[in-house]
Amino acid sequence: MLCVIALQRLEAIHESNPLTNSNLVEIFKSETSKGNGKKRVSGSKSFVWLTRSLDFTSALLQALLVKDPKKNMEQAVQESYDATLKPWHGWIASAAYRVAIKLVPDTKTFMDLLREKDEDCNTLMEKMEILVSLLVPFLEDIHCILKVYNLDRLKSN
Repeated sequence: MLCVIALQRLEAIHESNPLTNSNLVEIFKSETSKGNGKKRVSGSKSFVWLTRSLDFTSALLQALLVKDPKKNMEQAVQESYDATLKPWHGWIASAAYRVAIKLVPDTKTFMDLLREKDEDCNTLMEKMEILVSLLVPFLEDIHCILKVYNLDRLKSN
């Protein structure tokens, strides 16, 4: 849900002035030059959190691709959260996470939810590998851009 809100915010910023806000870098430039890039409702901050959610997703998929029989889904989620989101969360978000972790399904149920009808597990794993192989370098590039605009260290409010 938060990703949808972030995307809607970015879309609204673009549509408000398509020439000035023609792409994300232009939005970052505009907002940071006005001192708005780190404000709660900025497009820049929305994109930072959208990126972090993709970091978490990528980390979780990578954890699932490593077939460790000792690691369950909750452990994979915990490790992914610790590595990607926890450093940026305040106490409210961390408390919400502690509640949400109790709702994580087991690995088989989660994989069944990801799988298309009649798709075998190996095909799903291949698709996950492809997604991760595309997502990781893309996220690395995004983090470099965020760093240029001093947006890489934002914490939640």
